[in-house]
Amino acid sequence: MNDPKTPTETPPASAPTAAAGTRKSSAKPARSRSREFALQALYQHIVGKNEASDIDAFTRDLSGFHKADSAHYDALLYGCTEQAQELDALIAPRLDRSFAEISPIERAIMWIGVYEMRHCLDVPWRVVLNECIELAKDFGGTDGHKYVNAVLNGLAPDLRSAEVQADRHNGRAQ
Repeated sequence: MNDPKTPTETPPASAPTAAAGTRKSSAKPARSRSREFALQALYQHIVGKNEASDIDAFTRDLSGFHKADSAHYDALLYGCTEQAQELDALIAPRLDRSFAEISPIERAIMWIGVYEMRHCLDVPWRVVLNECIELAKDFGGTDGHKYVNAVLNGLAPDLRSAEVQADRHNGRAQ
């Protein structure tokens, strides 16, 4: 029996790994797991310039992938890689620096957030935002989650205007 704190497979040195103190992977919902695997795959795409299909084949062999929502993972990996220019065009006006100065982890997380806000309407915008913040806390730099939060929270009214307005009307908006 594997201890959930002891990985059964070591990720490549370039792949992001979770920080200590995060919730156990056994407690994570399938969609959260799919976001983590998509983040690892998108990182490989951004840094290594690898094709999505090659990354996909590698990622599906990683330990724990069978517990992820593979359909959501597919949507995120292929959707983000195919729409990378569109996603960057939406994100860029919210940045205070160039993409070259943004961590590839935070860039991939912002892609996931924008993609989900645009295409995964069954996921509430606040859930998208929270999941992306958690990804940034687990895999990103020290204050990367604050940057991801600012960018995605700034985009939410444009991407999910009715939902954000409803939250503001009900006193739940920031």
